[in-house]
Amino acid sequence: MSAQKTSASRTKPVSAVGAFVGFVGFSVLAGLLVTIGVTPAIAVAGVTTTSTIGVFESLPEYIEIGDLPQRNEVLAYQGGQPVHLATVYDQNRQELKFDQISDQLKNAAIDGEDKRFYDHGGVDMTSLVRAGVGSLAGGLGESGGGSTLTMQLVRNIKMQQALELPTPEERDKAYNDAVEQTIPRKLEEMKLAIGLAKKYSHQEILTGYLNIAYFGDQTYGVQAAAQHYFNKNATDLTPQEAASILAIVQSPNTRNLSDPKYYDANVARRDVILKSMFAQKHLTQEQYDAAIASKPADYVHLTEPNQGCKSAAGNGSQFFCDYAVKVVKQMSQLGSTDKQRATAWRNGGYTIQTTLDLDANGTQKDVLNKYDRNTETRLALGAAFDSVEVGTGRILTMAQNKDYDQSLQSPPTATSINYSVDKEYGGSIGFQVGSTYKVFTLLDWLKAGHGLNEVVNGTPHNTSRWTICGQTDYTNWAPKNDSAGEKGNFTVIAATAASVNAAFASMAAKLDICDIKQTAEDLGVHSADEKTPLNSYPSSILGTNNIAPLTMAAAYAGIANNGTFCSPIAIDNVTDAAGKSLGGQPKDCKQVLDPSVAQSAIYAMKRTISSGTAVGAQTPDGTQLFGKTGTTDDADQIWLVGSSSKVATAYWQGNTDGKKLNLRHYSNGVSNTYAGYRANAWRQAQAPLNALYPAGPFTDPSATALKGNSIAIPDVSGKTADEARAIISGAGLTYVDGGTQPGGGAAGTVSSTSPDVGSLLSRGSSVTVYTTDGSQANVPDVNGQSVGDARAALGAAGYGTVNLTPDYAKGDGKNQCTVAAMDPAAGTAMAKATAVTIKLFGDKDGNPPKDCK
Repeated sequence: MSAQKTSASRTKPVSAVGAFVGFVGFSVLAGLLVTIGVTPAIAVAGVTTTSTIGVFESLPEYIEIGDLPQRNEVLAYQGGQPVHLATVYDQNRQELKFDQISDQLKNAAIDGEDKRFYDHGGVDMTSLVRAGVGSLAGGLGESGGGSTLTMQLVRNIKMQQALELPTPEERDKAYNDAVEQTIPRKLEEMKLAIGLAKKYSHQEILTGYLNIAYFGDQTYGVQAAAQHYFNKNATDLTPQEAASILAIVQSPNTRNLSDPKYYDANVARRDVILKSMFAQKHLTQEQYDAAIASKPADYVHLTEPNQGCKSAAGNGSQFFCDYAVKVVKQMSQLGSTDKQRATAWRNGGYTIQTTLDLDANGTQKDVLNKYDRNTETRLALGAAFDSVEVGTGRILTMAQNKDYDQSLQSPPTATSINYSVDKEYGGSIGFQVGSTYKVFTLLDWLKAGHGLNEVVNGTPHNTSRWTICGQTDYTNWAPKNDSAGEKGNFTVIAATAASVNAAFASMAAKLDICDIKQTAEDLGVHSADEKTPLNSYPSSILGTNNIAPLTMAAAYAGIANNGTFCSPIAIDNVTDAAGKSLGGQPKDCKQVLDPSVAQSAIYAMKRTISSGTAVGAQTPDGTQLFGKTGTTDDADQIWLVGSSSKVATAYWQGNTDGKKLNLRHYSNGVSNTYAGYRANAWRQAQAPLNALYPAGPFTDPSATALKGNSIAIPDVSGKTADEARAIISGAGLTYVDGGTQPGGGAAGTVSSTSPDVGSLLSRGSSVTVYTTDGSQANVPDVNGQSVGDARAALGAAGYGTVNLTPDYAKGDGKNQCTVAAMDPAAGTAMAKATAVTIKLFGDKDGNPPKDCK
């Protein structure tokens, strides 16, 4: 129902016969109503038509003024203090108390609409008789048929009640009934007005009327009208301003002051009201003359209301505002049912203190404007920062590169979609999170008792045996590493820093994929559409789920909080129209990880920033930080999620149209590719938060936690294969025969293992053992020995061919004929058939000695 439907536009003509009958019946019934203040049917039997009598039998006696829809104010923080963020309302209204309304307005209302307001009990007989004559002449005209302010208040209350009905059909019918200008409807208003006058004082009725009346251009109540048309409060109006406002009420669509084309109509009615105010001695001659001489152009200062989140204060705060409003509409403080909450919000008057930090949010918006410009035309680029306070879940920032626009067709630089949040709150289905999801494999690895220093296979390899929800799964999966050069064995801590896919596949093969998923869910992770469960197939460990950035920020905040996850909250407090504090979103925190597990994971991910894939993210203040990068297979989605001990921040960049354009191949127009600059951009977004929320160091894990239940590979060098097998198996590891290799020592004995001796492995892990064929020996060190002793030592080691160089090294006079150098060098493992060349010392000038044997 449009708010522009008014009583002035709803008149119905009556026939001459009907007008006569109406005049007789209306006058007699009105007299009875005023005389006895009630409506017993026997008092009016036979006076008029049965349909008119029926009105009285069905009418309620009282109507409530009730609460009126008014503005809701949304607040944020700036400089640590609450500040205005946005005004959100169903109807642009701000209720005032009686003493907040200027006397000029009160006088204009009474003198212009109801001169005997303080003398009657809701119905004015003099005006009713005049109205009866008017109806006989042809209908109830614009004057409203002798309506008092109390009767007009009744009509406005019924109009407002109609607008609050749940369906359009119900609203239309009730609204049409409320504004219908017929004798039965007038009698109904009269009876209700008498009841209203019995229950409320004249001050309360006048205040209710001035607060509820519609003043055109989507403006309700005198305060909103004064602000909209004159840019001032209703307390401070001049006579002409007050009269101009009251001139609107009878025809708000044609007398409002939103357009100069309505000025003449407004002035015509204004001057009638001013004349009445002067006649009632509420204006001096001088005031009256000045007011009559004034023109609306002299005093109208049209001010558009800053309605909704589009007009939110602060740099880039609009998406958070939109999210916060949707959240508060679901809070139990507004009611226990959807209907109650919707009604409460529509009635308004709430002050909503949100968690948003405008300073930090503005800084992050500036970073996005610089490095993820919304003017990018080569791809549909989206980007967002979301920061969450550790230990509370309070959302401190929610910035994105696109402008906020709720229109059906947004320009390319804007969107109605909030990339940061779930579909329910912002329309986004989320984005694949890539390797930022690896943290949940790492956590589950630690929960299972494994250590960070355990060694896993990081060479790309196929795995065909997995455990999924307790069941064996034979899916073949051979993930590639991001860099072709990444291969070999990695400690888990090194694999985390370098984000080695194959290493994490090796870790996941020792775990249950469903346990990894459960670890993520314990930290609040869910699909952004909230209907699709998280994936639980092998490749899901590399981040195939579509998740909102805010969700990832909250999860990492839970890790930073020593494993205590706090659900994200956007509302600190709600205050109702009466000034009563209703509280905010409850703090919802739960310990989901053993603190030692969280601490160990943080310890590993600190290396991601210091020496891994997020180098460049460290802030200049030296605050301890941990994080994890994420890049999808096609590099179409790029992430970095990290945290201090106080604030976690998620940074996402990506294609928003489903295309797979590689962000490593597109320059950000500043200094790098989009993907290449992520660490630097994240640093700039996190630095101001470190200043606003100073963070202490993280707790390092114990040596036991780092080692876990891992097993060190025993030293089986020189052992026979059977002896090595027994030792390795006895240690709880799996012996793998690596075959024979050229080497020294006795043929058939162990020459090396992979991983190396002393490496930490989880129980049951494979150790590849290599034996020697005895064809090689380590060249003995014969430096300083005489020629004869050197030949004997080399021969004993199996090296039968010894050659002397023709030149000599300069000696000291005492070391002639001793070995100065040898090739191959001492200790080199070489085939025994290899010739060894030695160089001897000569005299002080390097000349050959006379006799070297």
